[in-house]
Amino acid sequence: MIAFVSGPVAALAPDTAVIEVGGIGVAVQCAPGTLADLRVGRPARLATSLVVREDSLTLYGFADDDEKLVFELLQTVSGVGPRLAQTMLAVHSPDALRAAVAAGDEKALTAVPGIGKKGAQRLLLELKDRLGEPAGGPGADRGVGSPVGASWREQVHAALLGLGYGTREADEALAAVTPQAEADRRPDVGTLLRAALQSLNRTR
Repeated sequence: MIAFVSGPVAALAPDTAVIEVGGIGVAVQCAPGTLADLRVGRPARLATSLVVREDSLTLYGFADDDEKLVFELLQTVSGVGPRLAQTMLAVHSPDALRAAVAAGDEKALTAVPGIGKKGAQRLLLELKDRLGEPAGGPGADRGVGSPVGASWREQVHAALLGLGYGTREADEALAAVTPQAEADRRPDVGTLLRAALQSLNRTR
């Protein structure tokens, strides 16, 4: 079990960070909000979860141990694999998911692409009393994205492509969140990405 990786960031892609560990480049799948905090050449420490399949070994990375814990708990729900669990964390922070489950908020869960009404009900049933209570107070439901000024458009677009959306869908989502971004002097990538994903889910 690889609990974490630590070292300089060697490369970044829409859904992957390469961390140099002991002269070896380790590819780590990350949610866009986590990637937004990383910079090539700067040191990083990512909590990790190794997902083993017959034909692959995939390392998923997280901003902290709490996000990793929620990622692993989500996969205990029938029908939830690592990709869907990562998408849930791209839309909602760990505390936002805790709040949604505690409140029985189906609407918040169906805002995640790939989760319908039945899936949301299953999540609420199987995660009840397992995720715990939100740790924070006001602002606890914020994601992990960082303010990035004018580059928000490129980062959100790349993140959507990395999550499997087509160029046209990504462009439409960007158009939907542009007014929100322009109204904020320091647009936050994580917040805008969640809004973009929710707009795409409404149009499906």
